[in-house]
Amino acid sequence: MKQATYRIKDIYSVKAIDRYQYKEWLLHKHYAKRIPPINYAFGLFRNSDNTLCGVCTFGTPCKLMNDGKCIFNDGLTVKTYELNRLVINDGMEKNALSYFVSSCLKSLLPFSPMCVVSYADIGESHHGYIYQATNWIYSGITEQTGGYTYYFDGDWQHPRTTVARFGTREHSKILASYPDIEYKKVSRKHRYFFFLGSRKDTKEMLAKLKYQILPYPKGDNKRYDSSYSPVIQEMLF
Repeated sequence: MKQATYRIKDIYSVKAIDRYQYKEWLLHKHYAKRIPPINYAFGLFRNSDNTLCGVCTFGTPCKLMNDGKCIFNDGLTVKTYELNRLVINDGMEKNALSYFVSSCLKSLLPFSPMCVVSYADIGESHHGYIYQATNWIYSGITEQTGGYTYYFDGDWQHPRTTVARFGTREHSKILASYPDIEYKKVSRKHRYFFFLGSRKDTKEMLAKLKYQILPYPKGDNKRYDSSYSPVIQEMLF
């Protein structure tokens, strides 16, 4: 029997969304359980009923990468954003995620030229297969920062949360005040880049990229539980 065919864009649409729509997704559905700095946010909506099926956000990266000076040679400055959160419902069509990411990048084209960076957390056994599927540039593994993450409030916390909680990031001071606290080294990450702009823009960014372009990493991914069902599930008009 011939299998039914479909076009993923006939099933889903990608639209800009507001904080009230993505907040619960990021705090409870994404494994990081934290809202990062966000400049642009997009939702994946099922066309038949406007149900929100996924969230993708972009925000300011670490300070050194804001203007791309640490990314490109010859003084090239390019506004840089980080794809810092990506989560969709379980059980989606196999090409829904790649359609979602590609559509989000296309939505950023009016703001180009732009460099987008994203990371796949080795500590979570992620390799960045979605970035590989959507033709990002792989540039290796981030350096070991020497930083720590701490376990409190029932979860491993981001370093920014640590500063807000303890008033310091200095490991020795935190241990002096909380000698029994659990901690571990901040994990290294796979780093990916995507260039947005005209053919001339992207060619220049590629030519002046400081990082070596490397083969994509492979391995078994660890899936995390994204079965949580947020209250905000529909586009409100």
